[in-house]
Amino acid sequence: MVHADASNFAEGVTKEQAYTQVLLQAEGLFDGQRNWVCNLANAASLLWHAYKSLPSPSNQVNWAGFYTLDPKTTSPKPQLILGPFQGKVACQTIAFGKGVCGTAAAAQTTQLVPDVEQFPGHIACDGDSRSEIVVPIVVGHEGDPRKLVAIIDIDCAGLNGFDEVDKKYLEQLARLLGKSCDW
Repeated sequence: MVHADASNFAEGVTKEQAYTQVLLQAEGLFDGQRNWVCNLANAASLLWHAYKSLPSPSNQVNWAGFYTLDPKTTSPKPQLILGPFQGKVACQTIAFGKGVCGTAAAAQTTQLVPDVEQFPGHIACDGDSRSEIVVPIVVGHEGDPRKLVAIIDIDCAGLNGFDEVDKKYLEQLARLLGKSCDW
């Protein structure tokens, strides 16, 4: 059984090392646990503590969490609803196509935004956020249409808070979450 120490990160680790630990610890936490609330809550904690162990700008992450597909909405007006997270209180719902999260959900593609003020229609849930990365979590068997079930949303109080390294590892986490939860 994975212990609470799973969210302890050594001083001086690289971003790649921190993400590798997140993925390894997440696999251990998800083993035998398919409840998406439980798994997203633990993933949010792992990410939060990983970012806080890293140098700037990663340690300026001010929100790390998830929005899930709101089961009470359907096409043509789907929306996301707030899921487990670490950080300040947040917007409760976000329509597909609105802001960074809604754009990632509608397009099912990662949105890497170095300056949120330059993103058309950005939703400022936290006025301190300056950059953001949003990664869709999709499920579907080979040959079937992919269905969005959630998004990973990470905000940073610094400009250019995220890069291709973040994108690579968060997309790996999204795939792990997609296959490890009963959505």
